[in-house]
Amino acid sequence: MLLASFLFASMGVCIKFASAHFNSFEIVCYRGIFGVVFLYAMTRVRGVSLRTQVPMMHVWRSVVGTISLAAWFYAIAILPLGTAMTLNYMSSIWIATFLLGGALLMQGRNLPVRRQGPLFATVLAGFAGVALVLRPTLAPDQVVGALVGLASGVTSALAYLQVSALSRVGEPESRTVFYFSVGAVLVGAGGMVFAGVSPWNGAHVLWLLPIGLLAVLGQLCMTRAYASGATLVVANLQYSGIVFAALYGLVVFGDRLPWVGWAGMALIIVSGVAATVLREREVPDSPAEEHA
Repeated sequence: MLLASFLFASMGVCIKFASAHFNSFEIVCYRGIFGVVFLYAMTRVRGVSLRTQVPMMHVWRSVVGTISLAAWFYAIAILPLGTAMTLNYMSSIWIATFLLGGALLMQGRNLPVRRQGPLFATVLAGFAGVALVLRPTLAPDQVVGALVGLASGVTSALAYLQVSALSRVGEPESRTVFYFSVGAVLVGAGGMVFAGVSPWNGAHVLWLLPIGLLAVLGQLCMTRAYASGATLVVANLQYSGIVFAALYGLVVFGDRLPWVGWAGMALIIVSGVAATVLREREVPDSPAEEHA
């Protein structure tokens, strides 16, 4: 997960440059095409079949994952890199929220709501952290980007839970990422019908290659992490991406985040860790996670 976070943050840098020449749907589509070609070749070499017994699980993972991807790319194009990454990496807080809600519905009276007060407080603290990060850096014309960034975090959480579910039914990571890439191509191409197609002029086309390579490697690492580790522990490790993104923002883009923004980022990280730890302690072996 640490390697995946670094790869995704590096991809974010490339997207930041490429977004000046391509719209979000184009980047999603071209990224997906690279993934399809790369993973098809990889599965052929390794002898992994692309046939699946759970097609609808892959469809759902592709739908929510691609929506999250498009929203994240749009947020990266509009917001400072560190802010866009922070909003996307709120997915761990959303995972804790979804799992808690599922546990309450599944277990009913066997799970007193008052025991979950501290967990609810950590979720609220996460939102407070987002407000601290965005307030010193959010321009009037970036409100839409911020809302889209929040949406990318919610849909990312749904996608990660589905990745974990796919691993439990025995789907190899290469197959999971392949079908996600197929979904990205379809959604990206569909969006291009309305958003248009940018001309392929100059060296800016070269940004598409590292975006595709970093994306597919990051997806493989992330999928392996969710397949081999505890969902909530892996979700916590995702927050390392915020650190990588912030460093890239400072070094590459010259971003200047006030101390209030750093405090907000720290609050998001602490609240995410606290939320997942509390959830694991209070509702272990929750049916919600088993049926994610």
